[in-house]
Amino acid sequence: MGSKSKQLRSGYTTGACAAAAAKAATLLLVRSAECGVRSNVRIESVTIPFPDGSRIQFGVLSAECGIDNGVQFARASVIKDAGDDPDITNGAEIVAEVRSAVCGEQSGDAAIINVKGGRGVGTVTKPGLAIPVGEAAINPVPRKMILAAVQEAVSECKTDIPHSALRTSHLEITISVPQGEELAKKTLNHRLGIIGGISILGTTGIVKPLSEAAWTATITASFDVAKAQGIGEVVVSTGRTSEKAHQKKYAFPAEAYAMMGDFAEFSLADAKKHGFRKVHLCAQWAKMVKIAMGTPETHVRHGALEAQAARDYLVSLGMDLPKDREFNTTREIFDLVNTTAHDPRSSIGLVCKAAKRYCETVTGGVPVSIHLVSYEGEIIAESR
Repeated sequence: MGSKSKQLRSGYTTGACAAAAAKAATLLLVRSAECGVRSNVRIESVTIPFPDGSRIQFGVLSAECGIDNGVQFARASVIKDAGDDPDITNGAEIVAEVRSAVCGEQSGDAAIINVKGGRGVGTVTKPGLAIPVGEAAINPVPRKMILAAVQEAVSECKTDIPHSALRTSHLEITISVPQGEELAKKTLNHRLGIIGGISILGTTGIVKPLSEAAWTATITASFDVAKAQGIGEVVVSTGRTSEKAHQKKYAFPAEAYAMMGDFAEFSLADAKKHGFRKVHLCAQWAKMVKIAMGTPETHVRHGALEAQAARDYLVSLGMDLPKDREFNTTREIFDLVNTTAHDPRSSIGLVCKAAKRYCETVTGGVPVSIHLVSYEGEIIAESR
């Protein structure tokens, strides 16, 4: 009998794919200049360096060259393979266009390489991120990977074609994502002040399946933006329904809200690290019970919440629940309390108080306000 668990496959970041496309386009540009624009120069794959010193080969989807207003250019693209990670950019085409623009004298053997964003790559409009306002949302590590890959291509071409007809003293690299604007609508980029497309991301070049890296990076980026905006209190929520409930009742500035997903402990600790004076935490019943019980990560893959264990815990808080009744889900407990308890709000409030106690141990005393959201999307209990 085979194993019940499948080995999940890693993939590559948008930054790594952009670097591979940029190297392919650079190789094509130099080789086509040597052999003639109309020659049949083909680039089917490239190998690029990764931050950890490894080298990975990428297949090239398309590659073409031409002349635009007297300037020669080359364009190449790579399809992003995120492995088994549920990444919204999986399968997206990442395109790099390279142009040669002679700009003064070349310094030594190093080419001057400028990297910018094109169609489908967002522009930063709010301070607090790793990229300055007004620049393309191509993060620092992807930029370094692109520069390293292009410089490597230039060096390879100097070896293969020592007297190339093309000057490589100044190269302009434009990264674009044809589907970027549509894909960005499925991200939190708008909240971070990144408009017009997706971000080119990655710190290692590798996407690990179901890793927490994407979530935690977004949480930290949200806090960075809030801090830069001078916001002193932030709101973290386990989901959009919980977040909307708080927005409806309290209407904090948009930059104050961060989607923490299942990473409660990380979010609380990171909020403390950022120096916010108060944290508001919003969640629905099952997640809130897990938080009250001191569960660092509330996703089911880190352990399903057994209804009986939840019942025993709630009884220990002082909630009046029948000990001889078997519960299938924590939702069933919630429904029973709401329909039979003498004072449902008071009973449910016990969970909010317990969640507050746990959260403030993580924040080291930074006040945490708890907001329990009903399945209908309304705040029904709080511990402020």
